[in-house]
Amino acid sequence: MSASLDHGAGTGQLPHQGMPPLDESGRPLSFFEFWPMWAFYPPIVVYVLWLMLRYRGILLPTVANPSFPGGGFVGESKAEILQLAMQHTPEWVAPFIVVDRAPADDAAGDDLDAELAQALHRLKAAGLGLPVVAKPDLGCRGAGVQLVRSVDKLRRYLAAFPRGARLLLQAYVPYEGEAGIFYCRRPGQDKGRIISVTLKYFPHVYGDGRRTLRELILDDPRAGRLPHLYLRRHAARLEEVPAPGQAIRLAFAGSHSRGAIFRNGNDLVTAAMEARFDAIAQRLPEFYFGRFDIRFADFAQVREGQAFTIVEANGAGAESTHIWDRRTTLLRAWADLMRQYRLLFQIGRANRDRGFRPLSLREFRRWHRREKELTPLYPATD
Repeated sequence: MSASLDHGAGTGQLPHQGMPPLDESGRPLSFFEFWPMWAFYPPIVVYVLWLMLRYRGILLPTVANPSFPGGGFVGESKAEILQLAMQHTPEWVAPFIVVDRAPADDAAGDDLDAELAQALHRLKAAGLGLPVVAKPDLGCRGAGVQLVRSVDKLRRYLAAFPRGARLLLQAYVPYEGEAGIFYCRRPGQDKGRIISVTLKYFPHVYGDGRRTLRELILDDPRAGRLPHLYLRRHAARLEEVPAPGQAIRLAFAGSHSRGAIFRNGNDLVTAAMEARFDAIAQRLPEFYFGRFDIRFADFAQVREGQAFTIVEANGAGAESTHIWDRRTTLLRAWADLMRQYRLLFQIGRANRDRGFRPLSLREFRRWHRREKELTPLYPATD
C-alpha cells in the first residue's frame, strides 16, 4: 500500500480528529468480534425464520423501502440509492459519477486508456477532481473501496475492476470523522428515530525510529491480533522504519471487517441530531429503514444536526454495527440484531399491506448471485 494511508490519509489531520476520544483501555477486542459468520449468526437466522412465519412473508425486507431497489436488502445498486438521495437531499450527499466497464466480449473494453480518459472527462464535467473514493456499485462490507489520489492509481483501479461491472467515483470527504447512523420509521408515523450510532475509528500505529512497520503492527495490542487484515495491505512497506511519532493509518475503508475500530455511540444521540436525520429520511420517498454512513470534521456539530456529508445510504440489508464495540456482550449483540430484524419485518409487512410487492424468490436469487459473483473479483480494499 502506498503512503496515502499515512497520518490523516494525507489530509494533515490528526488521527481521530473530530471524533469523541477513543478509549483504548481494557481488552482490545470482544471475544466474538471476529467470529466467522457461521458461528455468530445462527441464533439470528433462527429468529428471522420465526419472523417470516410470524409476519407471513419470506422476503418482506425487500419491500421495507419501496423506493430502493429490492428495499436495499441484497444486490442493491449504490448508485441508484445515492442518485435518489442526490435528487431529494443534494446538500447532504457527497457527489459522484458512475463508470461502467465494458463487457468482456466488447472490444472497446480493451482500450483502458480510453476508459480512463472518459472517466476523467466525466469527473471534470461533474465538477469533481482527484482525489476520489472508488467503490463498486454492488457490494458490502467495504469490498473494493480505495482512495484514488492520482491518475495512475485510477488507471490501476480500472484495470483491476471486473469487466461488465459498474463502479462509482465519489468526491473524497477529507475528514477523520466517520459514523454510521441507523434510522427507522414505521409507515404512517409522523417521526422516525435513530436506533443505532456507530463511531468509526481508523487504526494507526506510531513509529519509534527503531521498529519496522511489520513489528509495529504485530506489537500493537489490537492490530497484532488481526495481522491478516493489515500485513497484506501494507506488504510493500513492512520493512520500513517509520520516524519517531509518525502515525501510519492501517485502514481507509470504514468497515469493521476491513479493520476499522467500531464503538457504540448510542448514548450520544441528541434531539437535534435525531430531528435532522428524520428530516433527511422523510425527504426520501418511501424510505423507512436503513443506515446513513457519514463523514464530518467534528462530531459535536453532528450532535447539533449540522456539518456532515452522507457518503453512503444503506437500506434493509444494513446492520446495527454498534454491536461490534468490544464492550458489547454476545447476548446484547444478538438482542440488538433481533430488535432490528423485528422492526424490519414489521415495516415490510406494513408496506406489503399498503400494496407494495416484495421481490420474488427468483429475483432475489438473481440479485444475490450477481453480488456474490462480483465481490471476489474487486480490487483489494484500502
